[in-house]
Amino acid sequence: MKTKRQAKLLELINTIDIYTQEELIRHLQSAGFDVTQATVSRDIKDLRLVKMLSDNGKYKYAAGKQPMKSVSAAFDSLLIDAIESVEPAMNMVAVKCMPGMAQAICVSLESLYLSGIVGTLAGDDTIFILCKDISIANQVTVQIKNFMHG
Repeated sequence: MKTKRQAKLLELINTIDIYTQEELIRHLQSAGFDVTQATVSRDIKDLRLVKMLSDNGKYKYAAGKQPMKSVSAAFDSLLIDAIESVEPAMNMVAVKCMPGMAQAICVSLESLYLSGIVGTLAGDDTIFILCKDISIANQVTVQIKNFMHG
């Protein structure tokens, strides 16, 4: 049932603009799925859905990149502690971290499959994330800070 529900959820967000979890719940219920907010929230996390700016200026649900492999939660937790700061700068985001940790943290951040990222570059203690525009850079900054704080 979970697989069918998640497939329907992906079909919905790919065919219509859905802006809130409540809208998503209503559409899934209309399609015959008995879902709660908690179930939909878990599905959003499992499917790594993101919110991206739609043509009308509102944020809608969208599928991020599909994961090729998962990065363990323990690895992520270790790396989160090594991040010192996250700051947007125009259409880029600078992530400062402990010396020698930038490349490993960059791999972990890339596993978040954040949409709107053009590319990343990791040095020894700094990661630069190139975003499509200033708005996405601000959004990515918030998402990384949320990732850091659980």
